[in-house]
Amino acid sequence: MKKQLWSGLLALSFATKFFAAVLPPRIERDVAFLAPGRAEKLDIYFPAPPAEGKLSPAVVWIHGGGWKSGDKGEARGTEICTTLASAGYVAISLNYKLGPGSWPTNLLDCKNGVRFLRAHATGYHVDPARIAVAGGSAGGHLSLMVGFTTGKKEFEPDAPYSGVSSAVRCVIDMYGIANLSTHGQVDGQGEPTATRKLMNASLEDFDAANDEAEVFRVASPVTQATKSAPPVLILHGTADPTVDYAQSLELALVLKRIGVEHELITLPGIGHTFDWETWNKQPLPRDLRPVALAFLAKHLAPSAK
Repeated sequence: MKKQLWSGLLALSFATKFFAAVLPPRIERDVAFLAPGRAEKLDIYFPAPPAEGKLSPAVVWIHGGGWKSGDKGEARGTEICTTLASAGYVAISLNYKLGPGSWPTNLLDCKNGVRFLRAHATGYHVDPARIAVAGGSAGGHLSLMVGFTTGKKEFEPDAPYSGVSSAVRCVIDMYGIANLSTHGQVDGQGEPTATRKLMNASLEDFDAANDEAEVFRVASPVTQATKSAPPVLILHGTADPTVDYAQSLELALVLKRIGVEHELITLPGIGHTFDWETWNKQPLPRDLRPVALAFLAKHLAPSAK
């Protein structure tokens, strides 16, 4: 009888682990995280509950869309947040202010996503010291700005989480604009040209009078990066027609010069809006899930007691 009971418990344990690995994560949708009256919400992807006494690391995902469109439920963000939750991370995908005059409220909204996680760390079993940020395209730009402007008063929200830090331990930037002043057109092969290109009427988004406005320098990650910036993983396709991959080359050079840990991975022949597995519904030449998860595991490792 005892042998049968023991065998049953082992089978139950195996089944629990198996289904935790293959079942989709639990998702809590449309959670309010900004000031009352704001329409933007976030979705939370939960991993299997951590062991007793353990806390989960967390990642904030920021969608793209040229600062003018996009949504937290995008396919790319869903794939990435699902991958993260399956790997043991609490992941949130958030919406932020879009369109004319959205800067810098869009950045403050993203920082409030980080603060939200930290403020609710106990309820979500999150380690408040182990939070990262990631994003694609415009979300890549905002992710870099979240990571590079910690503690800079003009880039920190006043509410609704007064006194809560927006600091992150690391950043994953997927084909984000790193320098608004040098963002350029590309030719048919994805190679940058000498012609400047502003994205999707970004003069309106940044409330700028012209393409030489000071706001473009201030809102550029390469301008805000300092030697205290968190480590960065940069992912970019060399055939990107939307954000020239020279942006990521420039970012990597700046980070190298000031001594910030980083890794740059370029994907030959790949364009814009890829996730960690596919582009244009086809597998990437390199599966980026192990790359991204290894980067996060390294930089979100629990601190030594």
